[in-house]
Amino acid sequence: MSRRPFVRPVSKTGWYFQHPRYLRYMSREISCFFIGAFALLMVLTLERLGHGPAAYEAFLGALEGPWMAFFLFLIFIFAVHNASSWFNVTPKALPVQMGEEFLAGKYIVLAHYLVWALTTLGVLIFAGVI
Repeated sequence: MSRRPFVRPVSKTGWYFQHPRYLRYMSREISCFFIGAFALLMVLTLERLGHGPAAYEAFLGALEGPWMAFFLFLIFIFAVHNASSWFNVTPKALPVQMGEEFLAGKYIVLAHYLVWALTTLGVLIFAGVI
């Protein structure tokens, strides 16, 4: 009889394809790279803005084009995915107890989406879009 424990072989690169839960986890983690790239783009935008109007206009000119539009659309998709996936797991991480009962998870998720929509509306009003 062998005393070595059984070690299940796990792929070092494709383990997250074995279960949908792992795939959702990795999609949320990968989306952070795109959100980080957008944050870096915003920092570069502020840096160019600090160098004056001419540098800022040149920077905006460099951002025009179909590839940048595609990149920004991809960032938007990943940001929505990241936010919605975290909103959907919030009731497990932050249960709200009211007396002896817990608030249903759908109300917690709905509250998050409502605050997100109101914040977006406020930003659009502040930006002068609406």
